[in-house]
Amino acid sequence: MKLENLLMERFNYSAFRPGQKEIICSILEGNNTIAMLPTGTGKSLCYQLPGYMLNGQVVIISPLLSLMQDQVEQLMMNGEKRVIAFNSFLSYEEKNQALARLNKYKFIFLSPEMLRAESVIRRLRELKIALFVIDEAHCISQWGYDFRPDYLKLGEVREELGQPLTLALTATATPAVKVDITASLALNKWNEFIYSVDRPNISLSVENINSYQEKTERLIELVKSFAGPGIIYFSSKKLSEQMASLLKERGVAGVMAYHGGMEQETRILIQQQFIYGQLDVICATSAFGMGINKENIRFVIHFHMPPQLESYLQEIGRAGRDGKRSIAILLYSPGDEQLPYQLAEGELPSEVQIDWLFHWLEENPHAMKDIAPFENEIKRISGLTDIQWRLIVDFLQGYEHVHLKQSAGELKSMINKRMQVKRKKISEMYKWTQKPECRRKNVLKYFQEDKTIEIENCCDCCGIDLKAFYPKTKRQKLVETGFDWRNHLAEILLSK
Repeated sequence: MKLENLLMERFNYSAFRPGQKEIICSILEGNNTIAMLPTGTGKSLCYQLPGYMLNGQVVIISPLLSLMQDQVEQLMMNGEKRVIAFNSFLSYEEKNQALARLNKYKFIFLSPEMLRAESVIRRLRELKIALFVIDEAHCISQWGYDFRPDYLKLGEVREELGQPLTLALTATATPAVKVDITASLALNKWNEFIYSVDRPNISLSVENINSYQEKTERLIELVKSFAGPGIIYFSSKKLSEQMASLLKERGVAGVMAYHGGMEQETRILIQQQFIYGQLDVICATSAFGMGINKENIRFVIHFHMPPQLESYLQEIGRAGRDGKRSIAILLYSPGDEQLPYQLAEGELPSEVQIDWLFHWLEENPHAMKDIAPFENEIKRISGLTDIQWRLIVDFLQGYEHVHLKQSAGELKSMINKRMQVKRKKISEMYKWTQKPECRRKNVLKYFQEDKTIEIENCCDCCGIDLKAFYPKTKRQKLVETGFDWRNHLAEILLSK
C-alpha cells in the first residue's frame, strides 16, 4: 500500500510533515534509525505508521507515565485497541494478565524500569519484535537534561531481545548527547535524520518583570489579549490551580488547571475538552502537552523559568503545529532561577539520606541481595522520592556488603556530578533570558546550529509586535457544542 494512502486511512492526514516519510522509509528498508525532529512535528507517527506495515509487535520505551498514557489514549481514539501501557499504573493482577496476552497487542509501551523484571524480558523474548523504539532518547545520555539511569541498560536489553530493528527518537539532543545515544545502544550501522530545532512560526519573547504581583497582572493581561487556545506553564501544581481560578474570576472563560497529581479520568477529560475546543486555556505543569495532538495552539506562556533550554523548546513547541503564527512568552522576575535550583536538588538524594541508607544497609546486610521488599520502609523513614529511590537502586546493583563504604562515596560523587550538570543547564537557561541578543540565534547556537533565515516578529530583541497575536475578533465565551463527554470519556476508559 502506498504510504500516503495508509496515512489517510489510519491517521486521516493527507500529507507527511517534513522528515516523517524519510524516517519511515528508512525503517521499512530495515535500517536502524536515529531521528531528531523538533517538538510538534509528529515523532509518534514515525513508529506508528510503519508498525502497521511490519509483521510483529512494536515495543516503545517511554520515560514518563503521563507521556505513555497520552500516546496510548491517542492510539485508542484513532480506533486502535491492540495497545497497552505496561507500567506502575497496573495492579499486580493486571500486570500478570497483560504479560499472559502480550502477543495480542500491536503497540506495547514500557517504562524503562519495567525492563528490570526478568518476567517481562522473558515474555518479550517470546514475541516477534518488529520495531524497538526508544522515545525521548536523550534520556540515555548522562549529558542529557533528563538523564535516566535505567535508559543506560537499553543497549543490554536490545542485545537480549536479539538486536531488533531500532528507532531512537528525540526532539532536543546536542551533538554530545547524540554520540552517547549511538554508543549506549551499540548500533553498528544506522541512518540518521537530524532536523533543526527551530520553529520559525513561533515568535520568542522574554519579559522582565519586577515582582510576583506584577507578573500575575501581566499574565492576566496577556491571556485576555491573545487569540487562543493557549497553555500557561508553572513549576507548581498548587499555583497552576490558583491561577486557573484567578483567571476565571477575572473574566477568562474556558480555563482549567492540569497536573500529574490529578486523577487519571480528570486528566483525560481535560485533555479531550482542550483538544475539541471546549477549553481555551490550560494552566499546567510540564506534565501537560506530551502526546497532545492539537494543532492550533496560538500561545505558550511560562510563568516560571524552565530548568533548561531543551525542556523550554519542547514546551513552546506545542504551539503552532498547524504552521500558523504563534507566540511563546517567558515572564521573568529577579530570583526566578532559584526555583529550578531547588527542584533540581529535590530530584537527587541528599548526603544525609545517602549516609542514613548505607548505615541501614550495614545493619541489614541481607537486604543487599534484594532491597525491593524494603522499599516502602526505607522511603518512609528516609523521605526518598520515587525518582531518588530508582536512582539509588540502580546504583546499588552489583555491589556487595563489603563495598558499602566505598560505594557510598561513589554514589555521592555521582550525585554531585549530576547536580553540576543540572546547575549548568539552569545557568545556561538564565543567561539566555538575560542576553540582549536575538533569542532564536542563541537557541540555535546552543544546539550548534546557525540562524540562516530572517523571520518577521522573530523575538523581543529583534523587534516584535504583540498585536499581531491578538484575535481578529473579540474572543467569545466558549459554548457547548452538544458533545457527550460522559459517553466519550467512558468509551476511552472502557477500551483499555
